[in-house]
Amino acid sequence: MFNELNLNKGLQASLKNLGFEQPTDVQAQAVPLALTNRDLLVSAQTGSGKTVAFLLPTIHRLLTVAEVPGAGTRVLILTPTRELARQIFKQSKLLTSNTPIETGLIIGGDEFKFQKALFRKNPEIIIATPGRLVEHLEKGSPDFKELEVLILDEADRMLDMGFTEDMLFINKFCKAERQTMLFSATLNQTGMNSIAKTMLNNPATISLNAKREQNEDIQQQIILSDDKDHKQKQLTWLLENQAFTKAMVFTNTRIAADRLCGFIRYKKMNAYALHGEISQTQRKKVMEEFRENKFDILIASDVAARGLDIKGIDLVINFDMPRNGDDYTHRIGRTGRAGEKGLAISLVMSSEWNVMSSIERYLKIIFERRSIKELKANFTGPKKLKNSGKAAGKKKKPKDAKAKVRNRPKKDASKRRPATKPMADRDASGLSTLKRKPKEQE
Repeated sequence: MFNELNLNKGLQASLKNLGFEQPTDVQAQAVPLALTNRDLLVSAQTGSGKTVAFLLPTIHRLLTVAEVPGAGTRVLILTPTRELARQIFKQSKLLTSNTPIETGLIIGGDEFKFQKALFRKNPEIIIATPGRLVEHLEKGSPDFKELEVLILDEADRMLDMGFTEDMLFINKFCKAERQTMLFSATLNQTGMNSIAKTMLNNPATISLNAKREQNEDIQQQIILSDDKDHKQKQLTWLLENQAFTKAMVFTNTRIAADRLCGFIRYKKMNAYALHGEISQTQRKKVMEEFRENKFDILIASDVAARGLDIKGIDLVINFDMPRNGDDYTHRIGRTGRAGEKGLAISLVMSSEWNVMSSIERYLKIIFERRSIKELKANFTGPKKLKNSGKAAGKKKKPKDAKAKVRNRPKKDASKRRPATKPMADRDASGLSTLKRKPKEQE
């Protein structure tokens, strides 16, 4: 119970107003350790309550530890995407509603001058995306010389997105003697060990709900398809006949997301697309309207698979099979959050069978097979399977031990082309100096 943690009274009041009583597993393990000012390495799946796990002890620290006079930012939270930054900002505002703590948001797409003015107001907590924060650091706006807490949220995603150099650059401006907490879906990401060694000091490690451990609240199915047109018909049927409150449909590219969104709208269903090429203003509007139930179908590329925490998503459809098990996990993690039930359906063509099989093997599960009676596929799976579950290809014929010798007929020496004239018989231009006999004299 949160009331057993002896938190600040204002913070306890905020928790009560939000209806938070029982901590999740990650909160129960991380909060007590964080309250001792230990550095933490935490691995937990999306939707497990990581945001509250690092905000609670951090806000409590700000309320109980005296601020250094004239100090700049006291807490910096780095996160990979604007959407996730906004969600953490919103959660922080709710938790600090009964306290004097101020929170600032620094993300791309917002006016740079306004953000520069925000730093001058000196909010205790800054939530930022790495790219935009680096721009401000290069212009000397932020002051992290007295930083008390640095939090890296979705650290594996920041590495995926190429923010490693930015993270290390930001680290150079932060006070060395501080508390650092790193939260990630996995601690086995390439480069994670280097980041942890550079930015953390003797951290305690918490590993639960590992990436490969499946969320029992999510039912996972596959439906076989013949081609893209067949998939569109199956998708239409599912959105018209499968009960859901909100649905997210994933594609592998932004172009596919836009095309599919147009198709769904043509079918008289209320849908919008979300991907990296949409303007910041439009992205913000789409997310707000989706949260407010102004439409119920979001067609998205993988840019939306991370960091989105929207209540009520109970159906996820992979129109395109994700490229690997990690992307699959983050996609379906939009549903089945905080104990709610969810359904994840993947449409699989023959060309996607091996990817699907690899994901099954990686996650150590077998997807439930399902078919739509009215739209059953001619493709029923590979005729032969390897032990791995992948399709077995045709065996190549073994090469002969001895190379085959081609029996070419020998040319008649009398019919061979005469040799080229020697250079001595040529003039400076390279032409022969010997006169050719008239044809009749040959």
